[in-house]
Amino acid sequence: MVDINFSKVIQNIPLMHTRASPRDKKLWIQRLKEEYQALIKYVEINKANDSDWFRIESNADGTKWHGTCWFMYKFQRYEFKLQFEILVTYPMTAVELEIPELDGKTAKMYRGGKVCLTTHFNPLWIKSNGKFGIAHLLALGLSPWLAVEIPEMVDKGLIKAKSNT
Repeated sequence: MVDINFSKVIQNIPLMHTRASPRDKKLWIQRLKEEYQALIKYVEINKANDSDWFRIESNADGTKWHGTCWFMYKFQRYEFKLQFEILVTYPMTAVELEIPELDGKTAKMYRGGKVCLTTHFNPLWIKSNGKFGIAHLLALGLSPWLAVEIPEMVDKGLIKAKSNT
């Protein structure tokens, strides 16, 4: 069952209108503007709902992204470096999110710390036909992945919370 608040969040993230990849030069600039607008809206929604959980930024041409994501579990914050690249097949192919420090700690991850989203998220991405963007990837892909995987890794003793010192 989908949480009603989650559904509202997804409905309020703007869809992309420009289908372009980094190789499309001028169109990519328009797509990147749409991506940033959707990300800004998603961050605003998260802050309004007291559910701020990531920070990301891109290089100048919007092809390489990095930042941090975190998950609260048992009153502890688990924070990780996040990175990804926009491939030339984007937006028809979803981005592969990477959390390198979790590499090898869960079966739902590929070599190099790539988050496994193939079963649950990629069909949604394909169905969106290029209308989903980075904000949707975070909301529909990474957020649920963290919600399932982080508690399991914590309970198995595979990861520790960041110290407050």
